[in-house]
Amino acid sequence: MVQLLRSLTLMMFCKKASGLLLPYQNSRASVWHTSSRCVRSFSTLQNEDEKMDAEESLVNGAARSNTVPAGDSSSKRKRPQPLEPPPGPETFPLWAYEPRPFFEFELLYESKKSLARVGRIHTPHGVIDTPGYVAVATNAALKGVDFRSADEAGQQLIFCNTYHLLLQPGTDVVEEAGGLHNFINRKNGPLITDSGGFQVFSLAYGSVHEELSTGGELKRASPKNKGRDLKGNAVKVTEEGVIFRSYRDGRKFPLTPESTVQAQKSFGADIIIPLDELPPYHIDPTVLSNSVERTHRWEARSLNEHLKDVKEQAMYCVIHGGLDRDLRKKSLEYLTSLPFDGYAIGGSLGKNGDELMELLEWMMPMMNEDTGKVNRRNKPRHLLGIADEPSIFGAVRNGIDTMDSCYPTRLSRHGTLLSREGKVHIKSGRYSRQYGVPIDRECQCSTCMQYDRPYLWHLYKANVSLLHPICNHVYNPMLL
Repeated sequence: MVQLLRSLTLMMFCKKASGLLLPYQNSRASVWHTSSRCVRSFSTLQNEDEKMDAEESLVNGAARSNTVPAGDSSSKRKRPQPLEPPPGPETFPLWAYEPRPFFEFELLYESKKSLARVGRIHTPHGVIDTPGYVAVATNAALKGVDFRSADEAGQQLIFCNTYHLLLQPGTDVVEEAGGLHNFINRKNGPLITDSGGFQVFSLAYGSVHEELSTGGELKRASPKNKGRDLKGNAVKVTEEGVIFRSYRDGRKFPLTPESTVQAQKSFGADIIIPLDELPPYHIDPTVLSNSVERTHRWEARSLNEHLKDVKEQAMYCVIHGGLDRDLRKKSLEYLTSLPFDGYAIGGSLGKNGDELMELLEWMMPMMNEDTGKVNRRNKPRHLLGIADEPSIFGAVRNGIDTMDSCYPTRLSRHGTLLSREGKVHIKSGRYSRQYGVPIDRECQCSTCMQYDRPYLWHLYKANVSLLHPICNHVYNPMLL
């Protein structure tokens, strides 16, 4: 019955030819942009919070209930009709499968002992040498490091987060500036933006990195989140998309496959990501399967929206399935059959590094297969959200080309620096007398060339603004 009501609501709404409302907000007001697609409006989606309590969210880790309520003597409810499967590769235009003149992965060398490989990704704003680390500029800014310093250190691809940019400064501000490259004044460096879905779901579950570092425990399991329900955690999942609460003012905003692509078109990044659903490590297998199916439909819708106006942007798919190998294989085979320009590995990747490596060792050989219509080997592969030291070596060994993470700046802000000799815990007093000794004797970055360990120890202990030179070093060990 619930499914029937949803279908009728959608049909009635589509007959009115109303569009989805996408928030473009600034500090003073919210401006709403109307999409050309005939989908539920924000108000319709918002009303589902009250009208569709029968549907359990993935945040609660439970599937939709089909049982009769207690005390109800009526017959059992009919099972909801299954949703249509995602569109097949034949539904996309033939030209979409042709190579992009503005985006190319050049494979230079493949190891004979592992799946490791060396290549170059050619984009409109520069070349990305692979394998390579991707720095994360959450709010279009690297924490503790300016873009010029990062560029001088050899940083090529930088990751910006759509979720945060939607809330501040807003899509309209970035678009009027001429796109992200102009907005941050990095016109000769490639950029990648995500869909915003990662941040929406990680606010509820915790990030992939947090899963690996906490053994797969849910973020909501912490005492401060005890008792918080779906509405308190800012996520409402429907077939059309997600409603989330702004962490700035608590207002609700919709995010759909179409609206996130439109936002990323406004940003103008070289590589964009479709909307996907990010379930946590601990999840019922049936719910995980439903999540993967929904993600496939969302990614196909995102791709369709992207192909309406490519704008010299490449789109990567995001392969899901958690640790379920059948689902991972299904996701890999379906998404790589579509005309995406690259492949990202996403979703829950295990509760620790061992499970991550086991998954990659099993899955990545399939990435070298030639399916006839699509040669997976000739497209770049990105590991989403994981780039700590142990994971980098294992990922590269298994054929990953690029990977992103806040790992180095997070470490440095807490007083741990990376060097060829191992980690340097600069906040320790043992470094206060090591005069003339840089963080890394072989590093040629400005920090290592100008400052020794006692001075950097002092900056950390004094917590002064000059602390940024400490962060300024962290990219070099990740890049060399």
